[in-house]
Amino acid sequence: MALSPRLELRQGQGLVITPQLQQAIKLLQLSNLELEAYVEGELERNPLLQREEREDGPESPGDAPAAEADGGESAFDADRVSDSVAEADLDVRHDDLYNGASPGDLATGDAGVPGGGADAGGSVDWSKAGRGGGFEDSDGEREGGGARDLTLGEHLEAQLAVAGLTDAERAIALQLIDAVDEGGYLRADLREIAERLGCDLAKLEAVLAQLQGFEPTGVFARDVAECLTLQLKERNRFDPAMAALIDNLELLARRDMAGLKRACEVDDEDLKEMIAELRALTPRPGAAFGGEPAQSVVPDVFVREGSGGMWLVELNTDTLPKLLVDHRYHARVAVGARSDQEKTFVSDCLASANWLVKSLDQRAKTILKVASEIVRQQDGFLAFGVEHLRPLNLKTVADAIGMHESTVSRVTSNKYLATPRGVFEMKFFFTSSIASSSGGEAHSAEAVRHKIRQLIDAERGEKDVHSDDAIVDILKEAGVDIARRTVAKYREAMRIPSSVERKRMLREVS
Repeated sequence: MALSPRLELRQGQGLVITPQLQQAIKLLQLSNLELEAYVEGELERNPLLQREEREDGPESPGDAPAAEADGGESAFDADRVSDSVAEADLDVRHDDLYNGASPGDLATGDAGVPGGGADAGGSVDWSKAGRGGGFEDSDGEREGGGARDLTLGEHLEAQLAVAGLTDAERAIALQLIDAVDEGGYLRADLREIAERLGCDLAKLEAVLAQLQGFEPTGVFARDVAECLTLQLKERNRFDPAMAALIDNLELLARRDMAGLKRACEVDDEDLKEMIAELRALTPRPGAAFGGEPAQSVVPDVFVREGSGGMWLVELNTDTLPKLLVDHRYHARVAVGARSDQEKTFVSDCLASANWLVKSLDQRAKTILKVASEIVRQQDGFLAFGVEHLRPLNLKTVADAIGMHESTVSRVTSNKYLATPRGVFEMKFFFTSSIASSSGGEAHSAEAVRHKIRQLIDAERGEKDVHSDDAIVDILKEAGVDIARRTVAKYREAMRIPSSVERKRMLREVS
């Protein structure tokens, strides 16, 4: 059969991702800093947009949408026809963005989105969470500048990601990292942090001890003496004489060599060598990292306790851009437009301005809806502390609010909740789960790791040491269905030795 060209007509249905819809999806995952920069750019490009002028003064509770997370309903109406249409547009699955794309475009991620698919995709780069890095910064460079030096906080968080801590310990560690200054010193009251997080001071100090093993050596010290001590221990040079020298740094500052020799019980030559070793240490371990000034996290949502044991969830109005469409100016310039090009420009500006205002409003309502559901699911954490985090995933929240998982993922990216227990990224509240052996409610992986640690901490003698199989049996009796290899994985992640090693350690102590 000969090949010949021919014309065919086909009918089909497909989702068309317009530039306006791409914009609305992009707005969902922008942090408040990125959103402010984006809005500033739109104000410069679109003459019909203007900021809403507000009088300075205390805001009333009705200035922003709010909701009470008590297992009930939100206080705003998201079922209006106009809003529901916009919400349906925003709730787009990741695969819908590439409908009809070629296999090559799907492989490279460049389908359907000008300049690549990173802007509208559903994937989340956790390494940049909360850092304010824009979509143009994915290669490690900032707009208008070269490569940025790694900050001390970023360096510590990178080590935290592979430290194998439990969710509760990670929450404590993040609070401690936030309290580290540019020199690497911990500037916080441990009792105050423990009280705010609802955890034992002993547990917080245990987490701090693990963090003090991070690089650079000496970080998380509370004073110069502790910083130098950590570095000497890392070099295996912290002997009694050196400990005495550290305890008498004021004599060294006064150059009282006679007093130092008496305190350290060494001769002139040994003291000279000890002082030389001390001078080789780094009193400011964090000074080697980028000097970019630390920016405090501005929460997107406030959570506070309301009446009747309910939690009041409200948006931070300071992070919401207030924009208006100047219809008077539009009417004036529309009358003066003569050519088709001028008329098209004015029409496009009006459509873009209207869509942006509508998208910002829907973005705020979507953030509030997701935050309200997170608070409802994790009310135990808010009331009792980090030990009461429930297992939670994106699908659970998405099903509860009637949205797609990718929409929830975009909303929770780079968004922060200010709670009575501190400021946390929304992603923090999503934890894995372990099935119940009795068929009841699943257990949080963090809670199971905490139980394993409690069992091992209770060991006092060789006969009390539990093997991994014994821990499995104990947990199954408590209603936790867990495999032995999972227990071993959790134990190793918490840097707990095996049962054989623990028996040997207890034997040596006794």
